[in-house]
Amino acid sequence: MPFSMDQLQVFTVVVETGSFSAAARHLGKTQSTISTAIANLEIDLGVALFDRTSRNPALTHAGRTLLKEAHAVLERCLSLEAHAASLADANPAELTLAIEIPYNTVMPVLVDFEREFPYVDLTIRNPTYGDVSDLVKRGEANLGVAFAQPGYPPELAFIQLGKLIMAHVAHPAHPLAMLDAVTFADLHAHRRLAFSAHADKLPTTEYLRATRTWQAESYLALMEMVGNGLGWATLPRQLIREALAKGELVELQLAAYPHTDWLAGVDLLWRAAGQCSRAERWLRQRFQQHMIFEVGSSGQKTVR
Repeated sequence: MPFSMDQLQVFTVVVETGSFSAAARHLGKTQSTISTAIANLEIDLGVALFDRTSRNPALTHAGRTLLKEAHAVLERCLSLEAHAASLADANPAELTLAIEIPYNTVMPVLVDFEREFPYVDLTIRNPTYGDVSDLVKRGEANLGVAFAQPGYPPELAFIQLGKLIMAHVAHPAHPLAMLDAVTFADLHAHRRLAFSAHADKLPTTEYLRATRTWQAESYLALMEMVGNGLGWATLPRQLIREALAKGELVELQLAAYPHTDWLAGVDLLWRAAGQCSRAERWLRQRFQQHMIFEVGSSGQKTVR
């Protein structure tokens, strides 16, 4: 490459400031240095960049065209320098997060992370069977955000981030949707559609067991199954707010809990031993500052 980044910078600054003398003042160089840099750049590129017949240099057609290229090259160089600085600061090239809760609840954290660490790539995994703890334990995910489960392995550390409401729902034409109050016996008489990871693990799920149960590894699959009248399901309310508002799903009112929301804790998981990067520490701290909640039927936040 015959030309240098310094020459390209001089070229763009001359255009921005309007003259060689103004560019020299802006860059803290002599005017002759600026003139020489532009002349050498024109020789290297083989075209005239400025028309010097007027008092102030004006871009030629070639100059206007190559100015866009010069800006692009300089921006890529700045990006390269910033990316290298991020790696030199002991930040990893990428982090992996395992997330099983509705993504809208964690987006503020990810937006802040992108601003703070723009050169650290993120991979978001929605694990099969929702086994977030296993992914974190095996080192396949740096952090996990999941509905709380009993008995984490000793290799993991965790902290509760908040609570979300789980709603019992059915299709509007389902027999359960016709009842003003639904008993556990009513639930047991109809097919339950269960998220595989939580079929028997969430608190008080023992009340929800049914003689007929279909399981799915995806909340979206369960939504489709409920929407087609195949049974009733317990889903995060955050995930189905739109479907409830449109009347595509009906929330079942449990007779045993007439004025109480069915809450599930949300935990942040990480490996207890070993070193972590500054980016991972920042992300862990930001998650702990971010309260995951929603407003319950009583009008109160489901805070931890």
